[in-house]
Amino acid sequence: MLQEIVNYLVSTIGSFGYIGIFLLMFLESSFFPFPSEVVMIPAGYLAYKGDMNLYLVLFFGIMGSLSGAWFNYLLASSFGRKFLSKILSNEKIDKLEMFFENHGHISTFTGRLIPGIRQYISFPAGLAKMNPIKFTIYTTLGAGIWILVLTFLGYFLGANQELIHKYLKEITIITIILVIITIIIYIKMKNG
Repeated sequence: MLQEIVNYLVSTIGSFGYIGIFLLMFLESSFFPFPSEVVMIPAGYLAYKGDMNLYLVLFFGIMGSLSGAWFNYLLASSFGRKFLSKILSNEKIDKLEMFFENHGHISTFTGRLIPGIRQYISFPAGLAKMNPIKFTIYTTLGAGIWILVLTFLGYFLGANQELIHKYLKEITIITIILVIITIIIYIKMKNG
């Protein structure tokens, strides 16, 4: 069953090409919970086989992810405060905005590396109206690292699905540990 799904995704990405990668990563990075693993790993495998260009796979993956993040950012900056004011006090919203003003860059960067958070980290950034240039840089860095890891998994292990599942879990755990270490270093530098 899993092999059939992977084969379908590989053929779908192959037929839609780079635009398919862009659109699927846009969805993954916006509020639609679509796992990036099912896009970038098959795309990396197609690059390994010579059916796609590795650099273009990475470029369109990152651009799709950045565009989806900007969609969430703009949605939150336009409608977020009005929506949140129905469920949170203005004082709590102000605290959230202040936190993101002071720590938005590290939150955006590390948030892009954590499964389940990466799709939603753009909402508080948009709500706090984080500096657009910083938002773009830190989103691109975080998304780029994750896309690079997934694409290379597909590139080097694409023919062996069991190894991908094994290493994807380990890579996710290592990434979360590195994110925690990064946050600890950031806090120590900020306080010291």
